[in-house]
Amino acid sequence: MTERETGQSLTDRQGHPIADNQNLRTVGNRGPTTLENYHFLEKITHFDRERTPERVVHARGAGAHGYFEAYGKVGEEPIAKYTRAKLFQEAGQRTPLFVRFSSVIHGGHSPETLRDPRGFAVKFYTEDGNWDLVGNNLKVFFIRDAMKFPDLVHAFKPDPVTNRQDTVRIFDFVSNSPEALHMVTFLFSPWGIPANYRQMQGSGVNTYKWVNSEGQAVLVKYHWEPKQGIKNLTQAEAESVQGKNFNHATQDLYEAIERGDYPEWELCVQIMSDDYHPELSFDPLDPTKLWPPEQFPFLPVGRMVLNRNPQNYFAEVEQAAFGTGALVDGLDFSDDKLLQGRTFSYSDTQRYRVGSNYLQLPINAPKKRVATNQRDGQMALFVDSPPGSNPHVNYEPTSLGGIVEADRGDPEYTPRIEGNLVREPIDRPNNYEQAGDRFRMFEDWEREELIANLVNALAPAPEVVRSKMVEHFTKCDPEYGRRVKEGLDARGPGDGTGGPMGAAKAARAVLEAERDGHSASPY
Repeated sequence: MTERETGQSLTDRQGHPIADNQNLRTVGNRGPTTLENYHFLEKITHFDRERTPERVVHARGAGAHGYFEAYGKVGEEPIAKYTRAKLFQEAGQRTPLFVRFSSVIHGGHSPETLRDPRGFAVKFYTEDGNWDLVGNNLKVFFIRDAMKFPDLVHAFKPDPVTNRQDTVRIFDFVSNSPEALHMVTFLFSPWGIPANYRQMQGSGVNTYKWVNSEGQAVLVKYHWEPKQGIKNLTQAEAESVQGKNFNHATQDLYEAIERGDYPEWELCVQIMSDDYHPELSFDPLDPTKLWPPEQFPFLPVGRMVLNRNPQNYFAEVEQAAFGTGALVDGLDFSDDKLLQGRTFSYSDTQRYRVGSNYLQLPINAPKKRVATNQRDGQMALFVDSPPGSNPHVNYEPTSLGGIVEADRGDPEYTPRIEGNLVREPIDRPNNYEQAGDRFRMFEDWEREELIANLVNALAPAPEVVRSKMVEHFTKCDPEYGRRVKEGLDARGPGDGTGGPMGAAKAARAVLEAERDGHSASPY
């Protein structure tokens, strides 16, 4: 520090002490302002750039730090039988982690009560590097092929002309994409609005693989089960909460951790042999399907505890960057076509949104040594060279003292792949069975809420969309289709103008605002 400073003195980013942070430098105290106001220029230009591009999806989020504690078993079996991933092996072993919960479709300051899937992304800082388990609260998804992902998001995002979410657009897409019916059945039920982040499930959604020390593999699905129980909201309950607090879930998570009521989830897996499974009525790699738990039980492997809030929302929650490609030894990809597409898209998005060196930021950096030949790019914080390596060598292979390949370790899993390159859907789409099963499994009040929300959402749609959706619902379950049709018939023809998902009185609210607004005189 200079003699002008104490430990609390303000400086600019160049380290210059700032004695006046209140006034621009002007000609006289009324101006004009001179261009050489360096402190102001640095301050305002940084402020102009304070926000990175918002996430296209999952923009609204909350996060927390914690740990994962392994059980050392999968169910009652030694976990080494199925995977050599180190973080799972020893009972009681703890791995630090960071979790980001989010909503999917809406913007960064949108209400947390909207009908929407919730993101559930976990970054494990393991001894072998980072593992990102990136999923949602619901265990299935709308589509099974990554080719359709941009179209799905466009349909659920606001209309490009009116800038409003429009259920006519949503169901126009869904009526032509019947694989979405299982997810839609969940989304328009109370499961579409979790009461908060602490009391919702999480899922990896996609199918992955575990690999053991012999190079043998099995298929796995990941599930987070909250120890706090599960709570969902009806549409009316959510609208009531939103009228009082549109940040309720973020506040709930933060305050629970602050008071020492640490949220906890148990991580369970389902395991299946890595083959075609012709005995099933669906493809086990299909992310629109659930694996029946009576055939593939949920097996506990560890627990997650969240015990520390972020110190800075932007640096930790907003800059946290996840990708399905971040796997450690003993974990592997399946051939799930949606997972394959996500694995490219997620990391590509982070390089655009946060920057090419996003993995050097503290929230994203692994808690172990890093040694790469990647160089430069925007905001390179340091060079990933280990001590003693030749700084002139930024390539591999080399004989001049650069970094070299690690030992191979245990054998890789090497499945045999054979077939023609084609553009074809999977053999067993079975778009209706599990959606119908879910409708029948719901309690009476959940079915009533589902039908009411669907009727409200579909009522404005033109007949071509309505009739397609009723046909789809009927194929799921005759009662399902009949009740939706009866509700739509009672509402009369649609006017083609939809509103937010599930909202019953969106159009009335526009009229109420004008009718009930209090007149005021200009000033």
